[in-house]
Amino acid sequence: MPLRVTQHPSGSTIHRLVYPDGCDRIRDSKERWISLDSIPRPEYPRPQLVRDRWTNLNGEWHFAFDDEDVGLEERWQEVTPERLAGSSPFDRRIVVPYCYQSKLSGIGDTAFHDVVWYARTFAAERAPDEATILHFGAVDYRATVWVNGLEVARHEGGHTPFEADVTHALRDGENVLVVRAEDPSEDLTIPRGKQYWKELSESIFYTRTTGIWQTVWLEPMHRVHIASLRITPDVDSGSVLVEVGLSRQEQGLRLRARISREMATVVDDLVSVRSGRVTRRFPLGSARERSALWSPEHPNLYDLHLEVVRPDGTVVDAVDSYFGMRKVEARGGRVYLNNRPYYQRLVLDQGYFPEGILTAPSAEDLRRDIELAKEMGFNGARKHQKVEDPQYLYLADTLGFLVWGEMANAYEFSEEYVARIAREWQEAVRRDYNHPCIVAWVPVNESWGVPGLGTDRRQVEHLLAMYHLTRSLDQTRLVVSNDGWEHALTDLCTIHDYRDAPALVRDYATPESSVAAEPAARPIYCAGFGYRGEPILITEFGGIAFQADRERGWGYSTVADSEELLRRYEALIGAILSSETVQGFCYTQLTDVEQEVNGLLTYDRRPKADLARIRGITTRQA
Repeated sequence: MPLRVTQHPSGSTIHRLVYPDGCDRIRDSKERWISLDSIPRPEYPRPQLVRDRWTNLNGEWHFAFDDEDVGLEERWQEVTPERLAGSSPFDRRIVVPYCYQSKLSGIGDTAFHDVVWYARTFAAERAPDEATILHFGAVDYRATVWVNGLEVARHEGGHTPFEADVTHALRDGENVLVVRAEDPSEDLTIPRGKQYWKELSESIFYTRTTGIWQTVWLEPMHRVHIASLRITPDVDSGSVLVEVGLSRQEQGLRLRARISREMATVVDDLVSVRSGRVTRRFPLGSARERSALWSPEHPNLYDLHLEVVRPDGTVVDAVDSYFGMRKVEARGGRVYLNNRPYYQRLVLDQGYFPEGILTAPSAEDLRRDIELAKEMGFNGARKHQKVEDPQYLYLADTLGFLVWGEMANAYEFSEEYVARIAREWQEAVRRDYNHPCIVAWVPVNESWGVPGLGTDRRQVEHLLAMYHLTRSLDQTRLVVSNDGWEHALTDLCTIHDYRDAPALVRDYATPESSVAAEPAARPIYCAGFGYRGEPILITEFGGIAFQADRERGWGYSTVADSEELLRRYEALIGAILSSETVQGFCYTQLTDVEQEVNGLLTYDRRPKADLARIRGITTRQA
C-alpha cells in the first residue's frame, strides 16, 4: 500500500496510507490503525509548511469557565494528571478546536464567559538534538499557555497563529498542557470582526468565538530546522524568489531545494548555508514552465521540497510546500491578472457555520463553500471580517479561486486599538503571503475602528499607516484602503451600494459619477484625498433576503420566492455589467448567517434558486 505524505499528512501520526478502496487510515503512536473520523479536523493545519511528523491535539479536553477570574490566583495552571482524572476546577469537557459557544464543542453556551481554561494530557519522549514545538492555529483573544506548570507562551490576537518551543518543559511520559483564554466581550477596541458585543445576535453581528478555534498540534523536529518560508513569484522574469529562515546556524549546513510540477523536476539546487537566512532566485527554465501560470481557470501549482543537510549528508529537517506563478496589478483603471485584464466576480463570504461558528466542521465543508461559489459562476470571494483558516486558502489555491484577505476590525478608535490591529494584521499578512489565491488585502472595512475620519486627523493617519504598512510587507498584491467608502490612498476604489438597479445604472456610468455617489451617505474619499484613476469595483451590493422564516430574519431587500430572487439578482448584475467604468463586483452574500437571511444559499448551504441559472446570470458578459 502506497505511503502518501502530501499537503495533508493527516492525523496524529507520521504516516498516511492510501488503500485500494480509496479510504485513508492513519497509524497512531501505538501502531494502531484508526479512522480519520475519530479526530476533529484531522488535516494538517499548515499547508504551506508541511512536515510528516506531528501530533494532532484536537479532541476532548478538560474545560472550565472562570467567571470570577480566580484561576490564576488559585493556580489552576499547576493541575496534575491525577487531579484531572479526579476532582479539579476543570469540571467540563470540550471538543477542540470548536469554541464553547458552538454545538460541535459539546457545550453550546452563548452567554458571556470572558475567561476560560483548557487542560489535557499528552505523551512525549525527549530525544537528543530534537525540539518539540507546540502550535496554536488561533485562540481568541488573549492566550497564556503552560506545560507542566511552566509558562511557555503568551499571545494576543484572536485570528493568527503562535507557537512555542516547549522542549525545556517536557517530561518523558505524561505531560499536562493548560491554556487560559481571555476574551473581553464588550471591549470595542479589540479586533473582533462580526462577533457581537451583546449576548444575542442582531443586525449584521453574530455569535462570538472565545478561546481555541483552530487546530492545536505538536511537532518534533531537529533543533536546526526551517522556521520560516517566503515565496515570491515573478511572472515577468519567469522566476521565483525563495527565502528560507533557519532556527539556528550550524557550520557546514547546506540547503537543498527541489521544485517540480506534475511530477517532473524543474529545479534541483544545493547551496551552502552561510547565515540564518537563505535567499535564492530560481529561473523556471523552459517556455512551457514559464507559461504555467496560476489563475482561477488554470490553477497551476509547483511543488517545493526543502531539506536542511549536514556535511555528512544527514537530512536534519525536510518540509514540503508549493507556490503558484501569479501576478496582479492595477493600471489604467483596470485590474490585470498575469498581464491580462481580469474582471473579478466575487461573492461576500462571512465564513460562519451553523454548528461550528467560525470553525468549519471539516475541510470538506470549506471545499464545498468554494465549489458552490464556483458553481454559481463566481471566480473569487471577499472573506469578510475574518482571517480565514489556512485550509480554506489551500483549497482556494488548488481549486482556483481568488480571495481578498481581510482583517477583522474593531469598532472604536484608541491607542490600544492601533497597536492591536497593526500587530495582528502583520501576523496575518506574513502567515498568508505565500498563497497565490490572495490578490488583495483589506485592512479596514467601512471605517470600522476609525468612525471619525471626517473630524479626527489621527484616524486618517491610521488609515494611511495601515495602507503603507501592508504595502511594506507585500508589494505583490493590491491594497484596499477602507473598503466601501472614505478611502485615503488606495490601489482600488471599492464602493458598497445596496440600492436598486436603476440607481446603479445611473451612478456608475462614468468614473466621475461613480466617485461622486454617496450611496451610504458617506463620501467615497476622505477629505484631502481623491480619485487617481484606480479601478472602480462595487464590493458590496444585493443582500436580497429570501426564506426569512424567522422573526429576526432580514436582508437589504426582500423577495417572496426563487423566481423573484433570480429576477432581482439578474437586474442588479445586469446594471453593474452595463457600466464600462466598473471593473468587478462582490455580491452580498454566499450564505445566510444566523438572523441575516440574504444569502444565495441557506445557512446550512442549501441553494435558494437553481445554481445553473445563477451561474448564467453571474457569468454573462456586458
